[in-house]
Parts: sequence; structure tokens; C-alpha cells
Amino acid sequence: MKMILLIEDNESDEVLTVRALEKAQVANEIAVVRDGEEALAYLFGTGVHAGRDVTQLPTVVLLDLNLPKIGGLDVLRRIRADERTRHLPVVVLTSSGEEKDIVQSYELGANAYVRKPVDFNEFAQAAKTLGLFWLLVNEALPKRSP
Repeated sequence: MKMILLIEDNESDEVLTVRALEKAQVANEIAVVRDGEEALAYLFGTGVHAGRDVTQLPTVVLLDLNLPKIGGLDVLRRIRADERTRHLPVVVLTSSGEEKDIVQSYELGANAYVRKPVDFNEFAQAAKTLGLFWLLVNEALPKRSP
């Protein structure tokens, strides 16, 4: 089953993102974590997510940059540093339009950088486009045997 991991600490943005994906008829499971530490625990099966089947990776990660505990850029750095998650598609989904954030995200291996629109209809369209591309159009890297 294709799944989206949403890493978002702002409850309003979380609700907006989930609602926009639902409006776009993205029926896939959406797992939500609210800080960078929990995101890494989820991906690597540690801490509160100990025992989670880490072979079941999300199809795409939607990553906010401004996260508590461990920032989004550090989460991205850790994702790319680990062989198990190195090729996991990561879309930075943030309100930051700072050039340094955009450049650093791509330098660290982000697959895309999407600035959150303020208007719900624009945001819903962006979520629909993201969902359709990453879940239906994009060919994921085939899983390798251990």
C-alpha cells in the first residue's frame, strides 16, 4: 500500500494538508508525525515507533522545515545519510520562501521544494498535483533484496 508520511508540527497546516489530499481524492494512508525526532523514530523504527516494520517505507515524505526538536534540514540530512532511506522521495513542503532554505534543501537531496500557498484552493491544487505525481505517475526505485 502506498503511503504518505507528513512531517508537520503545525496542527492547522496538518489539517489543511490532509483535507487538501482528501479533496484531491488521494485515498492513500497518511501517517503524521509532529517533530523531527518522531519523524526519524518513525522511519528507523526507534523510540515511540520501536517495532514498526521499517521495510514498509512511505512512498513519499512531505517535510516541513520548521520543526521542533530536530529541524527539517537535519531530518533530510539523516534520511539521505542512511542506506535504507537514501532514495526515499522527500518533498519539502514549507512556508519558507528563503533562498537559502531552497538551496540547502536541494543540496541535501530534496526531490522537490513546494512553498505552501496561503489560499486553501491553491493549496488543495498543489496537494492534488503532489499526490498524483508521487503516488501515481512517478516510478519508484525498485526494492532491492537484502
